[in-house]
Amino acid sequence: MQDFSQWAAHKVEEFMKQPASDEDIRIVEQQLGRFPRGMVSVGARCVCGRPLATITRPCLEDGTPFPTTCYLSSPEAVKAISHIEAEGVMATLQAMLQEDESLQQKYEQAHQQYLAFRHALAVYLGDSEEHIANISAGGMPVRVKCLHAILAQTLVMGSGVNPIGDRALELIEDEFSPQICRCSVL
Repeated sequence: MQDFSQWAAHKVEEFMKQPASDEDIRIVEQQLGRFPRGMVSVGARCVCGRPLATITRPCLEDGTPFPTTCYLSSPEAVKAISHIEAEGVMATLQAMLQEDESLQQKYEQAHQQYLAFRHALAVYLGDSEEHIANISAGGMPVRVKCLHAILAQTLVMGSGVNPIGDRALELIEDEFSPQICRCSVL
């Protein structure tokens, strides 16, 4: 198994050079319709600069463990990914995952990268993560459970990290793309 600790520590340091600003938090609050608890940085931005996905600390301010480190905030991305979830794409992707050993290995690697990233973030912030050890997001490493979380990982960590997230992004490109501004929340 590959060690992603250095990669993850570097990624966290890069994101934490620009922690979430008051304006970022205001926009994400509008996007979500609630205050973004535990948000420490913007993990991905639209070409216009608005947040698409956030980075959330492993342990919220009240001590609640929060495994969804990469959190999809863009209403346009949420809507697009919800459309393909409603169309049954998760079942298709799950079937592909069960049949393709190479895809399984890459998805397992995406899970390991997610865990390494969250661990590096926990270390950086002094958070506890023992209650969520070995739990990533989206059903990884064996299920396709939540394309919202999987797409958020792809947006935050980049293409080539999560093959299911990469595929989901391809499937919604007519409705959502980080390279085309379709933002409705100002």
